[in-house]
Amino acid sequence: MGEEGDASRRPIASRSSSWAIGMSAWLARNGVTPNGISLLSILFAGIGATLIFFTAHPIAMVCAAISVQFRLVCNLLDGMVAIEGGKKTKSGPIYNEFPDRIADSLLLVAAGYACGFPSLGWLSALLAALTAYIRVFGGAVGLPQDFSGIMAKQRRMAVLTAGLVAQSIETPISGGRWSLLGACAIIAAGSLVTCITRTTRLTRSLERL
Repeated sequence: MGEEGDASRRPIASRSSSWAIGMSAWLARNGVTPNGISLLSILFAGIGATLIFFTAHPIAMVCAAISVQFRLVCNLLDGMVAIEGGKKTKSGPIYNEFPDRIADSLLLVAAGYACGFPSLGWLSALLAALTAYIRVFGGAVGLPQDFSGIMAKQRRMAVLTAGLVAQSIETPISGGRWSLLGACAIIAAGSLVTCITRTTRLTRSLERL
């Protein structure tokens, strides 16, 4: 997540898991900063994007999927180290948002090029950024940040992970790229719907103020 206050924290079930609690406590005790963990998520996204962009090898696709999941682990632990670990900083809101937008863009744009439709990758990245913009804008006008929608970050990355794993199977069988193409299309369409539903909810909430 990040290190903003509770009202702006994404609800994540795994935050209460024993491994996450133990890992975040260990990181906090050993002087690891939440902002550093946020930046590390960009590194994992960059590794995944490089594997997706430059090779179609099945093992590379599986490794890219693992990189996506490590990116999400960083997004989970940075907020836990910040809030539960007591290492929240004034610059935390910047690290809460900017690395996520960069990581999303790296992975989705790379997936678009890999499946042969670069414009779809760019569109997915743009719509992913817009879902976050609408959420943060709601917080800026005094409303609780809205993490709802069919294609919030965890679901985008779940679809991409599934697409990469499926691609690792498809490549040696047929050499096609339908798995990644399908994942990109689902992410783009779902992100568009999420933008619409979040904007609708935001508008209604403002009208009720």
